[in-house]
Amino acid sequence: MARILVTRVMPEGGLDPLVTAGHEIVQRAGDTPYNHAELVAAVVDVDAVVCLLTDRIDSAVLASGAEGRLRVVANVAVGYDNIDIEAAQHLGIAVCNTPGVLDETTADLAFLLILSASRLGSEAERDVRSGAWKGWGVRQYLGRDVHHAVLGLVGYGRIGAAVARRAAGFGMKVLHHARHDTGVPGYTASLDALLEQADIVSLHVPLNEDSRHLIGARQLELMGPDAVLVNTARGPVVDEEALAQALHAGTIFAAGLDVYEREPEIHPRLLDAPHTVLLPHIGSATQATRAQMAQMACEAVCAVLDGNRPPNLVTS
Repeated sequence: MARILVTRVMPEGGLDPLVTAGHEIVQRAGDTPYNHAELVAAVVDVDAVVCLLTDRIDSAVLASGAEGRLRVVANVAVGYDNIDIEAAQHLGIAVCNTPGVLDETTADLAFLLILSASRLGSEAERDVRSGAWKGWGVRQYLGRDVHHAVLGLVGYGRIGAAVARRAAGFGMKVLHHARHDTGVPGYTASLDALLEQADIVSLHVPLNEDSRHLIGARQLELMGPDAVLVNTARGPVVDEEALAQALHAGTIFAAGLDVYEREPEIHPRLLDAPHTVLLPHIGSATQATRAQMAQMACEAVCAVLDGNRPPNLVTS
C-alpha cells in the first residue's frame, strides 16, 4: 500500500482507482489549497501526488519528495506548466496529465464563447438583469454573425479539431495554424495571414516560451475592428494589457475569455471592457469530465506504482 497526497477535494468517484487499489489517501480537512511551503513539507513521506493546475510543483517541491520516496506526480489537467518537468525528469519522478478526456467538453465551452462574444450575449444579459433594457430596438446589441464566418484556430490539437467539427454545423470556413503542416485542409503556415483572414480567432495552444504573449498589440491590429478573439487555452498566451486596450479602443470587436494571465486576478480594464465575456476557467467543468480527469490521474499513479508505464506520461 502506497501513500498518495491528493491536494484538493476531487469530484465524486474521482479517487475510485486509488480506493480500489487499496492505497492510503492523504488529504487535509476541507478544500483549502496547500501553499508552497506546505507542499514542500507534505511530499516528504508520500509515494505520489495527485494535484491541480493551481498547485505549483516546482523544483523545491520535487526535490523534497525525492529525498523521500516520491515516484509520480499526476496533474488533473491536460496542461502541466505548473510542474517543473525538467527537474522531475532529473530526479526520476514521473509526471502524468489527463489528455483526451476533456477535449469535447472544452470545445463546447470554446464554442459557447464564440457565440456569446460574437452576439454580445453577456452584455445583453447584464442589461436585462440590471433593468437597463427598456424594450426592443432595431439597433440594439448588433453583434456579428457566426454562421458562414471564417474561424481561425491557433493550434490544431484535439481540442482545436473538436472546435472545427462544431464549426462545420454553422457553415463556417475553418482555417488553422500550427507549428507544422497538419496536412488538413485549411492549414495556414503564417499566423499573421490567419489573423488577417479570420472573423473569429480561437486559441488552442499549450503555454510555453514560444506561446507566451503570442497575441499582443500587433496581432490584435491585424485582426481588425470586426474580429472576435476567444481564449480557452492558457491566460498568458494573450497580453491582457494589449487586449484590454484593443477592446476599449475598438481595435477588435469582442473577446471571450475563460483563462487569465494571473488567475484568479483579472486585468481591471478587462472587467469593464465592452463586448467582453469573462468566465472563471470552466472549460472542462462538467461533473462527468472532471470526474474522468481525476480517475485518469489516479489510474496513472497506480500504473507507475505497479511498475508500469502509463499512457499519459509527460515527456519533454
